[in-house]
Amino acid sequence: MSVAIKFTPERSIEELRVAQSLSYNWDYENTRTRLVRLYENAKRDQWNGTDRLDWSVDVDPESQLLPDVGIGIYGTPIWQRLTEKEKRKLRHEAITWQLCQFLHGEQGALLATAQIVDAVPWFEGKQYGATQVMDEARHVEVYRRFVMEKLQHEYPVNPELKKLLDQILTDSRWDMKFLGMQIVVEGLALAAFGTIRDTTTNPLLHDLTAAVMEDESRHVAFGVLSLREFCLDLSEKDRNEREEFVYEACVLMRDRISNREVWETMGLDADECIAHADRSEIAKQFRYRLFSKIVPNVKSLGLLSNRQRERFAQLGILEYETNTTSDVDHDMEIERRVRAGEIALGGA
Repeated sequence: MSVAIKFTPERSIEELRVAQSLSYNWDYENTRTRLVRLYENAKRDQWNGTDRLDWSVDVDPESQLLPDVGIGIYGTPIWQRLTEKEKRKLRHEAITWQLCQFLHGEQGALLATAQIVDAVPWFEGKQYGATQVMDEARHVEVYRRFVMEKLQHEYPVNPELKKLLDQILTDSRWDMKFLGMQIVVEGLALAAFGTIRDTTTNPLLHDLTAAVMEDESRHVAFGVLSLREFCLDLSEKDRNEREEFVYEACVLMRDRISNREVWETMGLDADECIAHADRSEIAKQFRYRLFSKIVPNVKSLGLLSNRQRERFAQLGILEYETNTTSDVDHDMEIERRVRAGEIALGGA
């Protein structure tokens, strides 16, 4: 087994004071059939990261675990000036930063989903939310192990990501937790995981990412199914407030992907690197594609007004409004498994 590093954060424990609502539900009748189906799927598809993944696989963090084209300054004069040793170091820094943010985000999801179990008023939502708490604990486990044993390096939580996680965790309204975590953070992660799964050259990173994605698709569907009913009855004022929250969250996540901490660690001019990445068509498309799951789901919730569409257009992400929503993606996956004989019709 690889020797693991020890994380050295400035503060190992951070406490937030949270105004948390909690709701009992004494009506145990399951009437939301699609949420019940998600719960059944979640019970069926639990997996053990210790047994499922082959942790003996070697990982060279200075190799191209992901294609260099995904690095924001790839192909620029800055990249051309780097020595081969510096490029190898940059690969290590870039993949470590990315997976550390996944790790920190998964801990945020663990805390937020535990709050959702308390706050969501529907019994079916509490049932499914409990399975997601287990999922998130498992995701923290496998990313923590990969970072500590295979990359043996660390980055603290990105300030923009931390700001969004704090907003989600300290808001007392359960629907805002769904919007922030299930729709924005999980949606962004699902798209990012898909890119990693499809492009990584390392079998352990591929299998880890594919396993996490199995859970994440359910998580986003959980948010869509739960919020779609709630958003139908929103007043114009409440709808505008939630649109504003989604937009601000998307801006924070767009800024998070600038990788400023990596450029600074490399001793490069961070502003110059970010400017090159903004001008790079490949890097820009890679970055914006991460919003491909968020925009169609926001639209399906009725939170894509003309004003919101204009703002998303300015962010360069409106093109994704016609993509398939995650709950439909989930239905398509169920149909595929039925056709493949993996599950019986009606057994999902």
